[in-house]
Amino acid sequence: MTSPTPTPSPPLATRSVEIDEASGTVVLRGPASCYVLRVDRSAGTVLHVHWGAPLPLDDAVALPVWADHDNSFAGRWDGVEEYPVEGGARFGAPALEVRFADGSSPVEPRVDAVSTPGEGHLVVLLRDRVRPLAWELHYRLPSGGDVLERWTVFRHTGAPGDAPILLTRYASAHWPLPHRTGWRLGAVHGGWAAESRWERTGLAAGETVLGSRRGHTGHQAGPWVSLDAGDAGEEHGEVWMVALATSGSWRITAQRTAAGRVGVLAAEGHEGIEGELGPGLCHTTPVSTALYAAGGFGAASRAFHTYLRQHVLPHPHEVRPVLYNSWEATGFDVSEENQLALATRAAALGAELFVVDDGWFGGRDGDRAGLGDWSPHPHRFPRGLRPLADEVHRLGMAFGLWVEPEMVNVDSELYREHPEWVVHLPDRTATELRHQLVLDFARPEVTDWAYAWLRQLVADNSVDFLKWDFNRSFTEAGAHAGGPAARQVHVTHAHGVHRVLDRLRADFPRLRIESCAGGGGRVDPGILARTDQVWPSDNTDAVDRLAIHHGFSQAYPAQVMSAWVTDSPNPLTRRTVPLRFRFHCAMAGVLGIGGDLTRWTRHELAEAADLVRLYKDIRPVVQHGRLHRLLSPGDGPMTAVQFVDDGADRSVVLVWRPSTRFGPTGTALRLRGLETEARYRDEDTGAEWSGAALLAFGLPLPDLPQGDHASAAVRLRRVGWAGRREQGQ
Repeated sequence: MTSPTPTPSPPLATRSVEIDEASGTVVLRGPASCYVLRVDRSAGTVLHVHWGAPLPLDDAVALPVWADHDNSFAGRWDGVEEYPVEGGARFGAPALEVRFADGSSPVEPRVDAVSTPGEGHLVVLLRDRVRPLAWELHYRLPSGGDVLERWTVFRHTGAPGDAPILLTRYASAHWPLPHRTGWRLGAVHGGWAAESRWERTGLAAGETVLGSRRGHTGHQAGPWVSLDAGDAGEEHGEVWMVALATSGSWRITAQRTAAGRVGVLAAEGHEGIEGELGPGLCHTTPVSTALYAAGGFGAASRAFHTYLRQHVLPHPHEVRPVLYNSWEATGFDVSEENQLALATRAAALGAELFVVDDGWFGGRDGDRAGLGDWSPHPHRFPRGLRPLADEVHRLGMAFGLWVEPEMVNVDSELYREHPEWVVHLPDRTATELRHQLVLDFARPEVTDWAYAWLRQLVADNSVDFLKWDFNRSFTEAGAHAGGPAARQVHVTHAHGVHRVLDRLRADFPRLRIESCAGGGGRVDPGILARTDQVWPSDNTDAVDRLAIHHGFSQAYPAQVMSAWVTDSPNPLTRRTVPLRFRFHCAMAGVLGIGGDLTRWTRHELAEAADLVRLYKDIRPVVQHGRLHRLLSPGDGPMTAVQFVDDGADRSVVLVWRPSTRFGPTGTALRLRGLETEARYRDEDTGAEWSGAALLAFGLPLPDLPQGDHASAAVRLRRVGWAGRREQGQ
């Protein structure tokens, strides 16, 4: 087992790490929170002390470590250790569990050293008292916020020829939480076309496990959770949030002991995904991130959005272009002629990026053949792709292509040549899903092949954008060579995907990439470090998308959320929704258009062009501003969000009423994030209000059309301060 490619991270942060040598107390201090641990050399472990509001170091030193009752049936340190191991009087879920050569598992830790290799970076080195195993606990506070990064490095310290050690559990981090009378767990759940359904439930005693066994992060859950004491709201109360930067299988375990201790384990892989660690080798886990926020779920979301922008996203200051994608217009029936016709209409609407979807390559006349043969379809593009790319560029748009590098059809030249490249065991029946199999990106020869054709495709056709798709989960997955680490492909495949993306981006700095996995099947901070946006769902129904966007926004900012306007009735739900409502919904993220423009009426095309112009005006505020969720889907007849851009002195409010209900709906929306003494003008009506009025009373509800599926976009601009006007106003 060797170290995977680490998740890219910023240079060492310049945050505060305070250490009291005498007590072993360490305070990791952010602007609005602190994390306190205690290195206990006599006990051979690291104990958790505090995580929450800031404390002085002197007080942190004096704080006790709260442990269970010391009786013969209690695990004294259960829920208290920073990184619990299997061994000794520990009975909770371990962060580290191993199998040594003699088949035994207990680990007996001791503390070797504590170091600060950089400002804001703490490392605690532990090792087994007699066995050849050491592990490093890394803590890092990136600059500009309260998000703490943690990861663990394992080393086999034996001599050449020694037996390997099997890592059976190897979490990135264990996050102990403070004592509260009750706990509530927040997470997203769902399925294909129904992703990101946000839900909060009481945390039961025992272990609550969320995860994916699919080889990718999955539509059914996301690799992050929130916790609160049951009393937090959108803008008030204490909230803790834990996430994991992994793109393969994963597991997050929230544990509540009988004594009331609560902690969260974050780990890649699922049960049985074991790793063999040979002498002299090391393994580095993915990064787990966590934060504490005192201003409710909204503050936690905004803090995590800021962290992603400052330390994870490759190009956080760019505005993402308005794209047009041809899939719902042409399906597999792609040709140079129909793509040119769509490109001409898309350019007239104001699209800035034109993406050719599935069907442009190999023998791809449907979903049963062609995957793996990544050369232009000989009949549909007899001149290759370059003439189309050149015309798209002449029309003033960037040129993009759909690709699915990790997949292969049995009916393909690639499979006939390399059937051994698929994720499959030779003596098992291969399960095809969507008539395709998964290529094993854990194998260097496979990733080298993928990188080579992707590089040539981008270079030969001046490709500006790739929509990287992944349309099935793993089955019969294991290494052909067998052995104890055979199932590691559930995580090492994703490491291979990361390496290919890293190589491509290094070769083509101007290339932009969207991550898609049948919709939101692979969304996590690890993939976001290598892509520019994600496709959150194949469901483009504007009403359904309100709930999807709401859950997605709990962790991820609008600038990475691709959202399309497609035809009505919707291709998936058959719901009929006005064009304006569809656009207003998609404006809450990265606007895209995916309808068949050759069938849109002249009136629809004119209205769409006006709405694209509106989006381009508000785009910097939506994509880069602070998000406030004003009214959540399902809480009443209306849903509303607000974006605030302090640098531009602007705010945008999007309001939707999916269905009409009898009875009062209120008269105003109480806004957030504005200056109380400032004055704000509605850029469309000219009406003005003070920030105090907008915060205390609210923005008068805009006039909405009668009936279902009504919506509005309100643009506010700061025009001065109470009692005066800014110069030039």
